[in-house]
Amino acid sequence: MTTTSGHVFKLMDSPVGPLRLLATDKGLAGIWFERGRQGRTRPRGDVEDARHPVLLEAERQLREYFAGRRRAFDLKLDFAGTPFQRSVWKALLTIPFGQTRTYGEIAKQVGRPSASRAVGAANGQNPVAIVAPCHRVIGSTGALTGFGGGLDVKASLLRLEGALI
Repeated sequence: MTTTSGHVFKLMDSPVGPLRLLATDKGLAGIWFERGRQGRTRPRGDVEDARHPVLLEAERQLREYFAGRRRAFDLKLDFAGTPFQRSVWKALLTIPFGQTRTYGEIAKQVGRPSASRAVGAANGQNPVAIVAPCHRVIGSTGALTGFGGGLDVKASLLRLEGALI
């Protein structure tokens, strides 16, 4: 069942806190950290549908990821954003499990080498965190910087992947 906006949600407990999974019939549209930072755009989707097949598959793959049994996601995605944001989010999907990239490296990858700050802004609006692994993007000094779920969650995800000791 979808709403007139086409979005439904399901809540999921995870090792990094409650997650709100958001979907359309076309694919996963969002993963929202329920305890995430203020000021981040809250996803649409006001009808809960715990049996929606896209949400069930996303939850299954996320559980495998958190259990250490999944290194890459195989989900149809249906996220909305500007052309630049979408290019950044697609670049995130190319970062291998257990590796990190800097904002500058992502800027170069999307053909805008001087747009590190814009990459950071797009990263901060990534609607499908974890699946499009914005947690794998770090500062040029190697420092952990902004993350919608909080820096403690970013560190936890990187430790889970072996990218942070």
